Amino acid sequence: MLKSVVMHDIPIDYVAAMERWYYRDHAPEINRRFGPWLVRHDSYLPVDAPADARAYGWFNWRVTEGYWREMPNPGPQGNLAFTEPPIHPRVAASFFPAQPTEDLKGGQITPAQHPVLRWFTMLRYPAAVTAAEGEAWFLGQHARELTACAGAFRIFSTRRHAGPVPLPGEWAPGKGPPAANLSALWDRLTEIWFETFSDWRTFIKDAEAHCTAPTWATAPRYPYVVPGVDFISSFLLERPNDEFARDARGYL
Repeated sequence: MLKSVVMHDIPIDYVAAMERWYYRDHAPEINRRFGPWLVRHDSYLPVDAPADARAYGWFNWRVTEGYWREMPNPGPQGNLAFTEPPIHPRVAASFFPAQPTEDLKGGQITPAQHPVLRWFTMLRYPAAVTAAEGEAWFLGQHARELTACAGAFRIFSTRRHAGPVPLPGEWAPGKGPPAANLSALWDRLTEIWFETFSDWRTFIKDAEAHCTAPTWATAPRYPYVVPGVDFISSFLLERPNDEFARDARGYL
């Protein structure tokens, strides 16, 4: 089973129009087309992050997770093209195993113990860095150092599914998202959980003081790659705003 992750960033002027499109057009089309393969279709509206948190490649609109029994064939396959949105968002997408590949901290904690502010991050190793080099740093050093940082009570991470997975959607000719808006093949999906943004600031301060930069770092401080280019993030709460595979709600 695979998990698809799609993070979106939009000019906030378009939030009303994009929410209408997502509820009225996009989510029902996804469900109708991919229901036999798609077990869960969950979507989160990010928390409005403070300015210092936005500096870490913040994506401001929906983060959607899909859990797939198996992947359908790409292309039209007897279906109509997707309805085009009012604008095409900036999109970061990748496929991961359905369960984390590394559970690093806090798995014994019960739901009643903490409110949850999820820092949902995706990391891509710079172009000159091989996957083996990136993973040697992440698993051999960085993961251990992250778990020692104060402020966070839960950390887990997932290595990208090997090889590209063709997205199964189909847009009308000339109507799909421009290539400049899309980024894929993110190497790591890591969640770090806090109770408050104050705890997040404590964590960042500790990470900057005690984590070790890799030899191939492209930025001088944590996360050691350029935010917004090779590191992006959103802040989510613990429950999805919408579970589209389960809820059948009309737009109005």
